[in-house]
Amino acid sequence: MREAVTSARRVVVKIGSSSLTTATGGLDTARVDALADVLAGLCADGREVVLVSSGAIAAGLSPLAIPRRPRDLATQQAAASVGQGLLIGRYAASFDRHGLIVGQVLLTVDDVTRRAHYRNAYRTLRKLLDMRAVPIVNENDTVATEEIRFGDNDRLAALVAALVHADLLVLLSDVDALYTGDPARPDTRKITDVRGEADLAGITLGRAGKAGVGTGGMVTKVEAARIATGFGIPVVLTAAPLAPAALAGEEVGTLFHPVRQRPTARLFWLAHATSPRGRLHLDPGAVQAVVARRKSLLPAGITAVDGAFTAGDPVDLVDSSGAPVARGLVNYDAVELPSLLGRSTVELAAALGPGYEREVVHRDDLVLL
Repeated sequence: MREAVTSARRVVVKIGSSSLTTATGGLDTARVDALADVLAGLCADGREVVLVSSGAIAAGLSPLAIPRRPRDLATQQAAASVGQGLLIGRYAASFDRHGLIVGQVLLTVDDVTRRAHYRNAYRTLRKLLDMRAVPIVNENDTVATEEIRFGDNDRLAALVAALVHADLLVLLSDVDALYTGDPARPDTRKITDVRGEADLAGITLGRAGKAGVGTGGMVTKVEAARIATGFGIPVVLTAAPLAPAALAGEEVGTLFHPVRQRPTARLFWLAHATSPRGRLHLDPGAVQAVVARRKSLLPAGITAVDGAFTAGDPVDLVDSSGAPVARGLVNYDAVELPSLLGRSTVELAAALGPGYEREVVHRDDLVLL
């Protein structure tokens, strides 16, 4: 038995579209019920469960007579707006058979990178768990744009696991474990444990399956496992039909072992959940101050500004060669910064007012890359 699984009190479970829907779109009621039965059993044992569920776009295909997953964002969002209601309605009915309430939580990248939004997302999830409800999380596909998407729900699940300080992340898909290559080949070997990058050397990772209703594949699942284990959370990867055995601690699927202690949660999100909206070029002294001495970034150390960002957006801090050394939340709009470069905060306060005696990126909003 896997102690990391049996001892976990707060569990995040992610399930992919192909495990919930038919290849032509539409929810598979039996599969949803089976998942709800397993998770309800965890709740009955006194464990807290957060479900990250794909399937909104896939569920909306059949009602809209769309033959396959669309590639353009507008049609994806239309399908999601129809499918999300169907998905949460089915979950509500499935969990109601066990006397459990579900709560829908739709997230965007802003919800987990801007400080106020991040805290509010955590409070909402925490309150739902305190009230014995099952949070069902998905990306808010109906409003997300290409520039501000998580990219896939495997990554979202890893980040949600970090947000709620989960004890375990379980990734359920249509593959029963991680293999060294194509599982259909006779020379392919199943990997039962991953303890570090050395265990992943030489592995060929596949993309999304033939059903065409998902966006992930093994590549995104391994990357999600890297994110979660980097936050100190063990990860089990297996097929959805094996969920009862996996959550009971049986040695099915692949167990990714934690690789370090947990870092600061919000900065962990900043490093893994955001895409930079611009770049700040630093002189060598500023690079030394930010990287070696963990200081805040001041206007005096910036030589150039790229991008169109506003205050609160994530930006990359780059050295003289253009290599990113850190990422942080900027306190100024892009149009403001050029006139401030190379000047001290004391000088700026004297010339422009006390509001300008502040850091461009505060050290509390900065993570090294």
